[in-house]
Amino acid sequence: MFSIEWGIPEMNSFWDDLETKEKDGTLDSDEKRLKKKLDKAILFLASNPKHPGLNTHEIDSLTKRFKEKVYQSYLENNTPGAGRLFWIYGPVAKVITIVGCEPHPESGKSRGYDKVKMSAPKKATEKDKAEKKKRR
Repeated sequence: MFSIEWGIPEMNSFWDDLETKEKDGTLDSDEKRLKKKLDKAILFLASNPKHPGLNTHEIDSLTKRFKEKVYQSYLENNTPGAGRLFWIYGPVAKVITIVGCEPHPESGKSRGYDKVKMSAPKKATEKDKAEKKKRR
């Protein structure tokens, strides 16, 4: 089982905003739909990042850019602009950090993944880094 964290500052703010609106009852219909898909994907990620419904796979161009293995998981499929989650393992053991949430970047187009905006994970301590290296 993994715990889920949000990249800082953008993804953390994005999630906090959705949760606040949900509590206040001010989510619009698109936000409600997105929140429902995110909730489901987060449950799958936390229990099994390789769950077949997520269709998780590494994105090499983002891994090179981020200097950390970056994975993409589906929020939806066969939908125009289908949502994708971008995430990494860490910064500590048994943690997944979501660093991006965007429509599919259309990788077939010229440098589609170069346009994906990603947040940073929370900083790991030296002890955290050592533990993470042991896992590799």
